[in-house]
Amino acid sequence: MRIDVRNVTKKYKDTLALDNISFTLDEPKIYGLLGRNGAGKTTFMEILSGHILATGGEILVDGEKPFDNQRLTESVCLIKEGNNFKRELKVKHVLRIYSLFYPTWDQELADDLIKEYNLNLNSRVKALSKGMASALGIIVGLACKAPITIFDEPYIGLDAAARRKFYEILLEEYESEKRTIIFSTHLIDEVSLLFEEVLIIQDGKLVLKEEAENLRNNTCAVTGSAEAVEHFIKDKEIINKKELAGMMTAYVYGSQEQAEAAGLSVEGIPIQELMIHLTEKKGA
Repeated sequence: MRIDVRNVTKKYKDTLALDNISFTLDEPKIYGLLGRNGAGKTTFMEILSGHILATGGEILVDGEKPFDNQRLTESVCLIKEGNNFKRELKVKHVLRIYSLFYPTWDQELADDLIKEYNLNLNSRVKALSKGMASALGIIVGLACKAPITIFDEPYIGLDAAARRKFYEILLEEYESEKRTIIFSTHLIDEVSLLFEEVLIIQDGKLVLKEEAENLRNNTCAVTGSAEAVEHFIKDKEIINKKELAGMMTAYVYGSQEQAEAAGLSVEGIPIQELMIHLTEKKGA
């Protein structure tokens, strides 16, 4: 399903959460939606899922607005960090409700995940630990098989092994049946290899939208004498640079081969580091 974001603005009283952002997601991929706390990521996801309205502009899914649109509501699933389900419901009732709501629901997958995470079907949501509540959200997000599935920090409380299992199952399900998956997380290093495209939002603005492979191939950290590094980066777009005792390290958009040919030490930039430096950049 094609997602068109057109000049979207969202204000909460005096706070500008989204500031006239525009972009298009036009094919099924795993998208990494990154940014610091308060950048506007959750607001964007809530508008896309039809939970709230934009103050200005619009988000269209296959040409239609998602708000108060049952066809699209059945095609978009948002799993947030917490408070996804009514606290008084039992786990089995939550799963039953979602199985009836989503026409693409995969009960066999849900059953497998219940066993994987050892979830008690008779427990009430309010009695679940943070980890078990996260597991329930993950089960719903994966088993719904919604064409647009959004995970907003979905694994709070899960240990490293349980998170790893989630990533593995997510990738397996995506490979078997492509859908648009939007993944917002602060544990970027853990999941960055899953991302096919990366979007970075800062202060309500889109800072970067790029294929993950291009980012890995076309950004690098170069280190050498300050003179040599300055000479190399003079015609390049600089993300960040720092100098100490006559030596300099610069984060740049540029070929690693070029930097090596210039006699500089070269390393790739992890996507988490790239996000940090881009969102620190004044005027980004």
